[in-house]
Amino acid sequence: MRKFLFSISIILAIMLVQSCSTPPPTSDQINLSWGVISNEYAETPQVKAKFIIENNSTYTFSEDNWALFYNQAPRDPIASDNNTRIEHISGDWFKLVPTEGFQLLPGKKVEIVYESSAWYIKASDAAVGPYFVFYDKNGNEQAIVEVDNYAVLPFNKPEQINRHRADAEPIPTAAWQFDNNAELFELEEDKLLPLVPNPVSYKITGQQVMFSNPVEILYAEGLENEANYLAELLQKIVGNSFVTRKANAPIANSVFLGFKELTVNGVQNEAYEMQVLSNQSVSIYGSDAAGVFYGIQSLVALLPPEFFDGSSQEVTLPELSMKDAPRFPYRGMHLDVARNFQSIETVKKVIDILAFYKLNQLLFYITEDEGWRIEIEELPELTEVGSHRGHTTKAANALHPSYGSGPTAYAKGSNGSGFYSRQEFIELIQYAKERHVNIIPEIGFPGHSRAAIKAMEARYEKYMELGDEEKANEFRLIDPEETSKYRSAQWYSDNIVNVARESTYRFYETVVDDVIEIYAEAGVELDFIHTGGDEVPEGSWSESPMCAGLMKKFPEFKDPKNLQAYGTRRIIEMLQGKNLKIGGWEEVALLKDETGRYNPNQEFAHLQVYPYVWNTLGSNTELAYRLANAGYPVIMCNVTNFYFDLAYNKDPREPGLYWGGFGNTRDAWQVAPFDVFRTTTQNAMGEQVDTDKAYAGLERLKPEARKNIIGVQAQIWAETIKDGEDDLMYRILPKLMGFAETAWAAEREWETIENTSQREESWNTEWNIFANTLAKKELPRLKSFLGGYNYRVPAPGGKIENGKLVANSTYPGLSIRYTTDGSEPGLTSAEYVEPVSVSGTVKIKAFDASGKGSLSMEVN
Repeated sequence: MRKFLFSISIILAIMLVQSCSTPPPTSDQINLSWGVISNEYAETPQVKAKFIIENNSTYTFSEDNWALFYNQAPRDPIASDNNTRIEHISGDWFKLVPTEGFQLLPGKKVEIVYESSAWYIKASDAAVGPYFVFYDKNGNEQAIVEVDNYAVLPFNKPEQINRHRADAEPIPTAAWQFDNNAELFELEEDKLLPLVPNPVSYKITGQQVMFSNPVEILYAEGLENEANYLAELLQKIVGNSFVTRKANAPIANSVFLGFKELTVNGVQNEAYEMQVLSNQSVSIYGSDAAGVFYGIQSLVALLPPEFFDGSSQEVTLPELSMKDAPRFPYRGMHLDVARNFQSIETVKKVIDILAFYKLNQLLFYITEDEGWRIEIEELPELTEVGSHRGHTTKAANALHPSYGSGPTAYAKGSNGSGFYSRQEFIELIQYAKERHVNIIPEIGFPGHSRAAIKAMEARYEKYMELGDEEKANEFRLIDPEETSKYRSAQWYSDNIVNVARESTYRFYETVVDDVIEIYAEAGVELDFIHTGGDEVPEGSWSESPMCAGLMKKFPEFKDPKNLQAYGTRRIIEMLQGKNLKIGGWEEVALLKDETGRYNPNQEFAHLQVYPYVWNTLGSNTELAYRLANAGYPVIMCNVTNFYFDLAYNKDPREPGLYWGGFGNTRDAWQVAPFDVFRTTTQNAMGEQVDTDKAYAGLERLKPEARKNIIGVQAQIWAETIKDGEDDLMYRILPKLMGFAETAWAAEREWETIENTSQREESWNTEWNIFANTLAKKELPRLKSFLGGYNYRVPAPGGKIENGKLVANSTYPGLSIRYTTDGSEPGLTSAEYVEPVSVSGTVKIKAFDASGKGSLSMEVN
């Protein structure tokens, strides 16, 4: 017996030595997969998912020598099995850790099932950026190992794709899409819109005008920029140089750019008129340079799609006259480069496509919890600390991984790190200015500020180590004694600056002054700045000694949450002193009353404060109108229609968020800005809304307040945009076309129809025209226009009826190809023309005239 015990002791000792000496696995020795099991297994909304870890190394995973870190849309962990635990760390950063008794031997694998609140329904919901940290016997980090072999398991069952049992949003099968397309049909060319957005007035004679090279570009004094833009654009398309020169009138075989007093549809600014005459001349007159520029975009939009891919060098245009002007003076898109960074080249391509569709504002989201993207000379820590993410701890004065950025800053294929140098930002401002796009910088306050907070804490520590306490506190943003408990919308508990600190306002003014200098160096006046101001969570400042002192000084605020209004007041006073108009998300214009309701804060209503209203869910459908009626100039940013980062539909292959519902091109098009109650027909869970009943008690826009709706804006947030430019453009296009129609084109007939059934009939008719126009004109151009854009071609619908395939298109005019052996349809596959007998596994796919394809659909 003693010999036996002695032998066991020797074996255990040898195993212990081997365990201590065996190096951790390398990145190719671990297989990891993640998948959803079900969202429908419980009465309450919650998800059951799993990790599978396969150990192909000689290392033993034990209860205390490893952890798996990853990013995922925040959910409350409920439980996990096989001696493991899921821990939320910060934001979307989680870790899976072993508990007592865990063991994964070499050559083995383990399936770890866990449960969380809410749901996961898409591949873009998967855990991203996973990496293992291995620890030595003392608990010190021994190795950080990214996973080479990581797979997201298929979503192919309803319980994986539905959010919970009561989810009313249909799964977009081929059959569902077929029924959804039932009222669409192909139109002849002459029934299409002449261009997008649709001009106010468009008349053709029926004659065609042939242009021959070289076409001269003539311009009046003050339009050299526009002439050069047109010459460079045409050169990119056809490869030939174009002569530009000053002139006073058009001549044959030329494009003339000039000024003229114009009022179109009651609008003077940015208006233009264009004529194409039989003497081979094009004249574009604008009420201002912007009007001329938009006339140029309309001229380019009239060129046939095949002209852009180089297959046709001849230009034939209809003899025509056109008059046009925008519906709204503010037509914008918000671009988030803070969550996931985009290169300067990609931002330029965004500016190009905004300009082409006649949008004039780019709200540039350059500061966030997860990244600070602009160089500020006086505060180098903002980019030294706040521009990159990597493995760290929550408490460290650094940014941890977010949105799959991984453990290493600036890793290949990751968009988590990066910033624009001062010179790069100047370059972007000038590039946009030449295209009549105004870049509005957003410097967020007081929420969404974790990157700034961490950077300024690093600065604080640096100067404290140098013994300079005054300099250490100069730009500090927190109350070090604060113990407030809160959780932001993105699940941070340390991302709100302290509004009671004077150094907070010194910081903000220093940043703004430097941004003003950057614009001045670019030769562009900065007259508008966006202050953020959204999603300050309940609980903020509730346990801050500094804020408690501020509450005593200003007892009228009553609730600590209302200290946001104090901070906003200070920022407004500061920015007005610099002759800046102030934008902010809707919260900057709201004040919480004793009942907990948020009402318009009359203090700022007439101070050139522009609320950007994003929340149009449920009872908040009225919020933009409440603020406009209170006197605020409002920009409508409706989540229900204008959030381009929301997934196109519930197909698990379609990336994006969906907390505000799903958003496709028609959603961006089908908005009546002055009466959104008529066009908000579905809630976030896919349930149809009885618009007469659901919105009966909500506040309508007063006729005299219509002038306070100054514009509309689309949003592209970047949480799920992890694959650079192609990923970004896929979300934007073609939603941008539907949005541009809402932003620029004159009020559409269906917007004013009182009767519900008549209104729906009208918008179905008009949508069919728009969808045909997208298929035949707009999409094919994008494949090669301005270097080419990635865009979404919508999948077709299909059914098997009596053994025959019947199929239809979401945008009539797209071709449909099919296979019967389960393979992916391509351009050489059989083309669907009419019902056809089929057998086997049938797949269908739509293609536009350029050859760009959709996702394929299996027809059952």
